[in-house]
Formats: sequence, structure tokens, C-alpha cells
Amino acid sequence: MRRWLPFEWIAAIRFLVEGRMQSLFIVAGVTIGVGVIVFMSAILTGMTTNMMRRILNSQAHIELVPADEVARPLRGGDPVITLTTVQRPTQRVKSIDQWQSLREVLARNPEVTHVAPIVSGSALAARGSASRSVTVVACEPETYFEIVDLPGNLLEGHARLASDGVVIGTDLARELGVTLGDKLRLTSATGAGVTQTIIGIFDLGNRGVNMRNVYVALRTGQALLGLIGGATALEVTLTDVYAAQEVAEFIQTATGIEADSWIKTNAQFFTVMKTQFTSNTAIRVLVALSVAFGIASVLVVSVVQRSKEIGILRAMGARRGQILRIFLIQGGVLGLVGSLFGSAMGMASLVAFHALLRNADGSEFFPLVLDWTLPAWSAALATATGILAAMTPALRAARLDPVVAIRG
Repeated sequence: MRRWLPFEWIAAIRFLVEGRMQSLFIVAGVTIGVGVIVFMSAILTGMTTNMMRRILNSQAHIELVPADEVARPLRGGDPVITLTTVQRPTQRVKSIDQWQSLREVLARNPEVTHVAPIVSGSALAARGSASRSVTVVACEPETYFEIVDLPGNLLEGHARLASDGVVIGTDLARELGVTLGDKLRLTSATGAGVTQTIIGIFDLGNRGVNMRNVYVALRTGQALLGLIGGATALEVTLTDVYAAQEVAEFIQTATGIEADSWIKTNAQFFTVMKTQFTSNTAIRVLVALSVAFGIASVLVVSVVQRSKEIGILRAMGARRGQILRIFLIQGGVLGLVGSLFGSAMGMASLVAFHALLRNADGSEFFPLVLDWTLPAWSAALATATGILAAMTPALRAARLDPVVAIRG
């Protein structure tokens, strides 16, 4: 089959085979480097996916709420009377003005996927002598559950909210000692109260949400919180979750309604993710540089060792371009073969790590994300790195004078 190969490939493969120990060492180095890159990239992707799922599983990408009420100084005639201390007024539950029209405007935005009105407020949940402070979330199930996947996180029952049904978290159910079919009394700060039947118990993977949130039908919440026909917030999801802050700022500027993105409300999480991404990128760059220098050093030694062979090839008519390509091919082959072994090692390490590392309850620590494009990109990057690393020794080999090279 070699007779069908170009001259450059035949010479490059022969040089690699004859210096097999050097070739094996550099392939091992590339394998370890690519394995580390694949493993760390997959781990970071899995952990990011897990944290994103936990954060966005129980909240919208953007939440539109009424602006805070602000106390203004009292001003009289002449002279101007100004109070020395202006206290922040108590924030009452209030509705977004003309929220129905605003929902229609938002729904026409191509970046918006879902818009759901909710009524939210504090209440006291009581069962017999046991009581807990909770947040009542009243919603339209057909739209809100497209944003918060409550039905997909139910442990018991269903989430088909009716006027007399309530869905509560598993931690709240344990604290109150209730189960499906039990009655729960909800009382608002104004004294209004309703008795609901527990139709579902959920677990959103967040103890705070499981302990605090109770879900009822929209009209039930409006009546309980004294906000007939109103909505305290509009929950919005987008096609691109990372564009939430820009879209929120645009909506706030266009409508005058306060819009909070999940990026703003989870600023600490974003800081951690940026730090992880920066450190991971730095490690990958350093590993890639070590691989490149390893390939370059081996090929430099190969040029010195094979100077006579290069001189003979040049004397027999080999052109400078052919000598250049011989060493570039060697660098590319070393990078490609090492990357294939490295990708396999990285993926195998990821599967083993995922199988061994578990939470205290036996559940997976993070979702296993096997992105098969990652080995392809790693192979392409390692091959390109090998070719670039071989550039300097290849140029040196191509510039050798055949007479000087043969004389040694």
C-alpha cells in the first residue's frame, strides 16, 4: 500500500517508526494532555448543567414586577417643610397595571418563549396545631408549568390545580405532618383564609423552595390575597437563557416595569462560574503548550539525528517543500494519534468518575454529559498543535545545505 502514498508520507512514517521510542513517549504525552482537557471540559459542562438545572428548575428567566413604592418628602407652602427622616413605606401586594396587554406585547417578542402571570404573597399554612409561614404562588397551570416543571418533579399526586386544590413541597409536608388528601388552611396577612385539599407533593431539589412555596389556582390566590383580576408578576422564559440580562434591560426601558433576570438574582453563581471557566481555560492552555513543546523538542532532536538522511534526500532531488512537509506530517500524526488515545482515556475516566462519585443519598453528583463533538474538536486541535509545533524544526530541516548535512 505504501507505493500509493506520496513520498513525504513514506519518509515521515519511516522516521517515526525508526525512532519508535521517541514517538511512543510523545504520543503518551499528547494522550495524557488531551485526556486531561477532555475530562476537565466534560466535568465543567456536567457541573454547569447541574447547577443551571437546579437554579432554573424553580424560577423564570425574567420576572416582571411592579416598582417599589417610594415615600416622598412632605412639602408645604413657604417656607418649604421637609421631614428630617423619610422612612421606606411598607410594601403592599399590588398588581401590574394592564398586565394582560403587557403579556400580549411580550408574547410577540421572538426571543420570548413563554409568559405566565402569577399572584404571589405571604400566608400562614396551618394543619391542626402545626403552622408554617409560606409563599402562596397562584398561577395558570397550562402556562406556568411550561416555565417551572412542577408536574415533572412531583413525588405524589398531580398538579391539575382547581379552586380547592393545593400542591406543596416535600419538606413542608413533613414539617406539617400532612399527605395527599389532607386539608390545609391558608390564611393571608389581611385575615382572608381558604381551606385547600393537598393534591400533590413536589421536590424541586431546593430545600428552601420545598419548604416555602405552595401552589394554588390563579383565582384562588387572587381571592386569598385580595387582588381580584390582578397579577403581582409576569414570569418570562427565553430561547437563550444567557441573554436574560440584556432582554430584561430592554423590557424595563421599553415598558417602565421593573424586570429582574435570573442572572441578576444569581450574581454569586455567575461569579463562581466565570472563575471556574477562567481556571479551566488556563489549565487547558498550559496543557496544550506543554504538548506543543514536547512535540517540537522531539522533532528538533529528530532533525539533528537525521541531518545526514535529510542531506542525502536533498542530494537525490528532494525539494525543500517536500522536506518541510515530512516533518509537518510527523507533527500532525503524533498529535492525531495521541488525541485519539487521549479522548478515549478522558471519556473512560469521566464514566468511572461519575460512577464512583455519588451524593450521600446515592444519587448522581452531577449529570453525565457525553458530548461526542469534544473528542473531534480535541483531535483537530491536537493535530493542529502538532503541525504548528513541527513548524520550526521543519523549517530548520528544509534549510539544511545537503553538502554540509552529509559531511555532518
